Amino acid sequence: MNQKTRIFASTFGAIIALAGLEHGIGEIFQGYGALEGNMILSWPNSEFFRSLGGEPAMTLIPNYLISGIATFLVSLTLLIWAIGFVHRKGGGWLMILLSVILLLVGGGIFPPVFGILIGVVATRINVEAASPKVSRLAGFRPLLAKLWPWSYTACILSWLLLIPGVPLIDRFTEGDVTTVILVILLLVFGTLFLTIVSGFAWDIQVQVSTPSITLDSDSRKGQPSAQKPSIV
Repeated sequence: MNQKTRIFASTFGAIIALAGLEHGIGEIFQGYGALEGNMILSWPNSEFFRSLGGEPAMTLIPNYLISGIATFLVSLTLLIWAIGFVHRKGGGWLMILLSVILLLVGGGIFPPVFGILIGVVATRINVEAASPKVSRLAGFRPLLAKLWPWSYTACILSWLLLIPGVPLIDRFTEGDVTTVILVILLLVFGTLFLTIVSGFAWDIQVQVSTPSITLDSDSRKGQPSAQKPSIV
């Protein structure tokens, strides 16, 4: 099992699910009202989410309350799955499916899209490294692997800077926070990409450094011989 890839998928899958829960709560608070279109705001009258445009979302359910309940339930399912079951067979694909459903019932725009990306990464949790493909990057792999704890921490902090960071900054300042949002979004995308790549590098490093038991060419008697690991 690719340990760092699993940690990444579980952590950020849970963050995505919590973001979906927040959208669902906002829609539930709007009550049993019919929608005027598929695009809605989860928190249209909230001063706290003013800087984020009231948290836009889309839904195929023509009712705020029902859409909010559906979003809440799908997000809760995604949260449980990300924390406890994403490493199982087909776990990444189910995360992708739940993220698509979350997008269609009112779970926001960015959270489900990120959820799909994280689900794609999660499909690699139980996949062994293909040595011919990674050999070209073998020289950079130790460095990337060492970066993983730092990029992982930086990515979590970037998400916290986005929510609740941006609304808090907007609440206590009177200036335009558009530039702040753009900078934080760049941090989120950059650290997310680096965490994915460095996580892969860490897992591959572990795989190629683990001794494997193979049959020696002279061991016709069926006795295995240990073969030293080689760094591809």
